[in-house]
Amino acid sequence: MYRSHTCGELRLSDAHKQVFLSGWVQTLRDKGNILWIDLRDRYGITQLVAEENAVSPELWQTLRSVGREYVLQISGTVIARYAKNPQIPTGDIEIRVQEANILNPALTPPFTIEDQTDGGEELRMKYRYLDLRRTPLRENLILRHKVALAVRQYLDAQNFLEIETPYLIKSTPEGARDFVVPSRMNAGEFYALPQSPQMFKQVLMVSGYDKYFQIVRCFRDEDLRADRQPEFTQIDCEMSFVNQEDILQTFEGMIKQVFKQTKGIDLPSPFPRITYQEAMEKYGSDKPDMRFDMTFVDFTSLAKQKDFVLAQQAEAVLGIVVPNAATFTRKQLDELTLFVQKPQIGAKGLIYIRYEAENQVKSSVDKFYTQEDLAHWLKTSGAQVGDLILVLMGDLHKVRKQLNELRLHVADLQGIRNPESYKPVWVLDFPLLEWDEDTQRHHAVHHPFTSPKPEDFHLLDTNPLAVRANAYDLAMNGLELGGGSIRIHDAQLQAKIFELLGFTAEEAEAQFGFLMKAFAYGAPPHGGIAFGLDRLTATLGGSDSIRDFIAFPKNNKGKDTMIDAPSALKNEQLQELSLSVLKK
Repeated sequence: MYRSHTCGELRLSDAHKQVFLSGWVQTLRDKGNILWIDLRDRYGITQLVAEENAVSPELWQTLRSVGREYVLQISGTVIARYAKNPQIPTGDIEIRVQEANILNPALTPPFTIEDQTDGGEELRMKYRYLDLRRTPLRENLILRHKVALAVRQYLDAQNFLEIETPYLIKSTPEGARDFVVPSRMNAGEFYALPQSPQMFKQVLMVSGYDKYFQIVRCFRDEDLRADRQPEFTQIDCEMSFVNQEDILQTFEGMIKQVFKQTKGIDLPSPFPRITYQEAMEKYGSDKPDMRFDMTFVDFTSLAKQKDFVLAQQAEAVLGIVVPNAATFTRKQLDELTLFVQKPQIGAKGLIYIRYEAENQVKSSVDKFYTQEDLAHWLKTSGAQVGDLILVLMGDLHKVRKQLNELRLHVADLQGIRNPESYKPVWVLDFPLLEWDEDTQRHHAVHHPFTSPKPEDFHLLDTNPLAVRANAYDLAMNGLELGGGSIRIHDAQLQAKIFELLGFTAEEAEAQFGFLMKAFAYGAPPHGGIAFGLDRLTATLGGSDSIRDFIAFPKNNKGKDTMIDAPSALKNEQLQELSLSVLKK
């Protein structure tokens, strides 16, 4: 018997029991004639104790020879712990060791296997098998398991079927680069790894499987950041004979159950809803963080009333009111200016107005605007005594993005982005199309199968950029958790969208012919949504990064440093695949 109990299981009620435990040595404290070992497994830590005069010389020698991360099996008796440890569930007991067996020795680990480790991220990713022994990562993966379980239970109760779709598919334009896989049996031809199961789930709707879901791996060859990985996991869903309201209610229910089942949190119902246009006007983002206010204020008309050249040249002058921040020092304001001037944000400068007291306003534009002028700014913004107004100006589209970054940054400085607070919001009525100056053509904001709002069909010929998509995203705490749309099921409308996207009839047939052919055999009205499992779990875990919620993630260069992937192929393999590699 390797173990009768786990290392997180025993309590004071188990006193005097003879038990077997197996696990890894977390720490060892040797006081000369008495020895304590913390033994760890997935379930917790149990303290072991042995006294030199109470055990055999052989056992004493064995116990003193173990090191950190040795795999150890012991048998012994549960006793009450003299110095109890309230920080762990097993802190009232310890095991008096009677037998011990070193199952496997271990090298000294390159970093401490502790909650707060001394290992940097790159080092921990190289030795991921050690990093995964740490409690925070273990808890993250347990949370991920619970989220996936809650999703499956909810969708099963709603009569959804989990159906797998292929990983080796055809390359299709979905907004990011495909990962491609050469075919040995079809020389010169390639599979692509799916960016999503989009077309397959639509085919399943044609096949009559009216409620489909899949927790599925997806692949996108794009630049990486904290919340993006080249391979990621989606909760992918599709339904037939539904409208937008059906989908919003169904998956609002799913998210509520996930939060209740995994965190014990009752999210408000119904979730707030705003349009894409409102989100951009108030927050400068289609995934607004609703945990705090600081919505945008339009100062454009007020700013242009005076001879301030920068304001006169700007398309938009927008600001936010930061509550209780009039005490910001000049140094702090200078740091905010440097923040918005970072290349990735790109603002030229920052205007501030400090409402220090009644009839006492200080600003960085005093020479252009009088106290009376600034009083109108205060009234327009609704600022109160003690508040700080921060203002950016320039191109409307750019200023909104810049002010969104500033809004989030200031909220972090003020400590008002509480990771334990969750504020969901549905964002509706996205644009269907956007114009790309480089390619001189329309591109789908979501994907080519997204249906326009029925009331906007008439604009497809006259003003396609004004057409709204029958699409929806669920945002929470400044992150997009999921998004989807009602799909096009009418062949003529789909052909019209392909035409607007610049596809010739031949190109559309080559890329999507099988789907169009399937639609010709009776496609029901359908729609769906996909949630990022990695991001949803990270949000529940109070983190902005998804890496620590994935067992084996890639680094910011797309490499798995543990197994050293990607790596070069041998010449024999390249020849089998009819490939040659061009050296840059």
